[in-house]
Amino acid sequence: MAFTQTTQERAQEIISRYPHSRSALLPLLHLVQSEEGFVSADGIAFCADVLALTTADVAAVATFYTMYHRKPVGEYHIGVCINPGCGILGGDAIWSTLCERFGIGNDEVTEDGKISFERIECQAACTHAPVMTANWEFLDNMTPQSAVTVVEALQRGEEVHSSRGPRIPTFKDNELTLAGFDDGLVEFGGQADDIMLAGLRRAQELGQKAPEAKK
Repeated sequence: MAFTQTTQERAQEIISRYPHSRSALLPLLHLVQSEEGFVSADGIAFCADVLALTTADVAAVATFYTMYHRKPVGEYHIGVCINPGCGILGGDAIWSTLCERFGIGNDEVTEDGKISFERIECQAACTHAPVMTANWEFLDNMTPQSAVTVVEALQRGEEVHSSRGPRIPTFKDNELTLAGFDDGLVEFGGQADDIMLAGLRRAQELGQKAPEAKK
């Protein structure tokens, strides 16, 4: 596909942020996904062209990181943590319930193109397990029923907010943010809560602190 003029201009803006142009590859792949919804062969060729890389160089990166998709995902990409912490506390039940309710599995998309699922090993949010994400916005302390409720609302096109504040954007909108463009939602993010800070506060009570950095 031919990328829009806006995307081409944004690509040059991204590249200008780095002293070495190839350092812009990761955000450029997010930029490609913000227009295509995934990274196609044309997207790989586009990145290679603007960075003076080979398509093999770009494809190697695009296939290494799981946040880059080689086929279209849903408008709302749902990640369910099934690592032991989340899994034991309900992540496995959430995953099986969602798959049964929506009739899709890992790396699959609903017929209407609205929802896709991904089994995720860890989302680094164990304090609020079991955790689910929608386009990488956190949904904490989920249950099978609350997970179904959220995904059904997203499928209907309703506005849904993450547990930590911001409304959940579409996949393409979020990819533009990950490419480095402000989405205007920074003021809506939540702060660390008591559970997140429990370890830090206990360390302070015990007088513990990180060792001094060696000079």
